[in-house]
Amino acid sequence: MKNSTILIVDDEQRMRTLIKDFLEKKEYKILQAKDGEQALEIFNIEKDTISLIVLDVMMPKLDGWSVLRQIRQTSQVPIIMLTARGEEQDELFGFELGADEYISKPFSPKILVARVEAILKRGKVSEKPNENIDKSGIEIDDKARTVTVDGKNVEMSLREYELLKYLLDNVGVALSRDKILNNVWNYDYYGDSRTIDSHIKKIRHKLGKKGKYIKTVRGIGYKFEVK
Repeated sequence: MKNSTILIVDDEQRMRTLIKDFLEKKEYKILQAKDGEQALEIFNIEKDTISLIVLDVMMPKLDGWSVLRQIRQTSQVPIIMLTARGEEQDELFGFELGADEYISKPFSPKILVARVEAILKRGKVSEKPNENIDKSGIEIDDKARTVTVDGKNVEMSLREYELLKYLLDNVGVALSRDKILNNVWNYDYYGDSRTIDSHIKKIRHKLGKKGKYIKTVRGIGYKFEVK
């Protein structure tokens, strides 16, 4: 993960410098953008080298939500959203658009670095032999990190992919929201567990008719079940 390239997008020079300094200590390569328009310009040029984006929500010219929407049209690169607002609806909206993580300002730079490292670690292609999971036409190639439904490729964010894989690894098992957070988010998460509901909604939509296999277990959480 060392030398991975991270794009920092924030209209505050002080904030960009703070994040840059902490990430460079971990030997990451840093690109910077001061607004949404510049972020898209840099991303379109460097998309093949960028491993993760730290993206502020409130910016001039083009806000973070708009940047997120446009990037998600062509790429599933992990994106951490930064915001000065800590409202639940904002957080859920970000996940609906395809954000992988959401951090409210002010935050500890060390926590941000830890979350960056956790996301990049999970996104790293496994060096183990290729392992496929195939459940009722939903196939996961864990080495290539791809999902297909009846042979058709389905684009998913890193978090959506990990959540679907966790459900498929535990077919028939009722998984609580807390258990899903502990195993998929993989570190202490202080947001609302309904974040999971937002991700499940998007996964069901992307799976089409196969989305019905993800069952809601009232009062508990979810399970993948095929009858």
